[in-house]
This record gives sequence, structure tokens and C-alpha cells, in this order.
Amino acid sequence: MQIIKDKQIIDDSWNYVADDAELVEGNICVSLARWKKDKQQLLKSNSKIGVRITSSDSVEAIADDLKDIQLIELDFPAFTDGRIFSHAWLLRGRYNYQGEIRATGHFMPDQVFYLSRVGVNAFNLEKTEDLPVALSNLNDFSVNYQKSIR
Repeated sequence: MQIIKDKQIIDDSWNYVADDAELVEGNICVSLARWKKDKQQLLKSNSKIGVRITSSDSVEAIADDLKDIQLIELDFPAFTDGRIFSHAWLLRGRYNYQGEIRATGHFMPDQVFYLSRVGVNAFNLEKTEDLPVALSNLNDFSVNYQKSIR
């Protein structure tokens, strides 16, 4: 599968591990609940760790752990749910998170420009055929009224 990361289309090297699945080695992403439950086991592994945050989760719940997390996936339940934008801003602005922040789930290619303004630097679109359009949308505007988080 391919994603957009840092304004380039690349192959995705991360795997999401469901809460009821066995943990594996490699670049793995887990839910916030799984992170809380299996944190010590995950930290002892040789894997790079990512945590998936939903719009109803609290970013503050992982604030003290951000140094150990290489990927934060922000999972959109619907393109109309804007709480993910706030999560991204908090991660970059308040907690100074420097790792990858990836939008995933139900968002539209039209939203990638605005997501990038609040700190999202990677995009996992539902349809890979939308990747070129989303990539071009990152350059939709050359003048901005507000300062960007990045």
C-alpha cells in the first residue's frame, strides 16, 4: 500500500495490529487501549511503535510517552469530525511531537492541505487512486492568513 509522507508518495512500512491480534516485530501501530495495556511489552520489543488515536481519545493520555512513539495515526471516523485537527495541533504545538503524524480513515483529499497546516505530515487515503490528487492538494494555496503549526 502507498501513502503520502512529507509530500511524496511512498510505500507504507507500518502495520496496524488489532487489539485481539498477537504482537509481531517490525513497524507496528496499535490502538491507544492496546498501548496502555501492553506498553511495557511493546517498549521491550525491537519494533518501532505507533499509536492510533481516534477522535474520542485524549492526546493528553500519551503526552508523557511521545518520546517512545515514532508514529501517531489519527483515525477519522467521518470526514465531518474535526476533532482530529485539534489532536494534530496539540501534538505539534503543545507537546512538540517531532515524529510522523498520519491521517487515516474517512477523510477527503480536499482536507490534506488543512491537515498539513496543523501538523499532519503523512496521509493514508482510503483509495490509492486519490493519492495524486491529494498530493497536488497540498499545494492548493500559496498565501495563508494564519500561521501554520509547522
